[in-house]
Amino acid sequence: MTDFSIPTGPPYPLYARGFTPGSNSIGTFQIGVSPVGDLSPFNVWTTIISQYANSPILTGMIEAFNAAMDQTENFDNLYDMIWNIATATGYGLDVWGRIVGVTRALSFPGTITFLGNEEADSWTGFGQGILFSGGGVTTNFQLTDSDFRRLILAKAAGNVSDGSIPSLNAILLQLFPLRGNCFVVNNQNMTMTLTFQFPLNPIENAILQQSNVLPYPVGVVVNIVQP
Repeated sequence: MTDFSIPTGPPYPLYARGFTPGSNSIGTFQIGVSPVGDLSPFNVWTTIISQYANSPILTGMIEAFNAAMDQTENFDNLYDMIWNIATATGYGLDVWGRIVGVTRALSFPGTITFLGNEEADSWTGFGQGILFSGGGVTTNFQLTDSDFRRLILAKAAGNVSDGSIPSLNAILLQLFPLRGNCFVVNNQNMTMTLTFQFPLNPIENAILQQSNVLPYPVGVVVNIVQP
């Protein structure tokens, strides 16, 4: 009777005795050992035997092919700019935002004050408003990479949160590190209060009110208290 628990065929590295991570490698990259995101450039000279090392035609062809086809730098940039949330920027963070369910653009409610003139229906003086352009001005604001990264990490934590007060407190501390005390209070009457012992800037207020970063219980009214 055949024992199907024992693999047959060539001794693949996975089943080879004494197999250790890194025993099979791609160029200087050792699988299971080398850090992704800091790849060393492929050494083309490892593909040329010594007797052809001084052949200008052969070495020129190999170096030209390697320069055109080597993807080491692209893989490195893919990891640093998109895959690794700690170093991702621009488009990479936009991708992460779509994955966790937040957007970089936030809207700031309120009217915009224009420099006083009849067309703008405002009499604001110099230094207190902007010039009226004859049309509406958007109140949308694009978060910087650093602010958007914090929002993404907090939303990712909220997506897997159990909704408990300790979990919400942990997310608040992640959103506002080294700012002071902030915590959630359950008022026991279908309301809860986010208490901040430091003032929030307009961006932070917009994040809390528009991004759904905290997993609020259904039907519970949330109030924000700050100095």
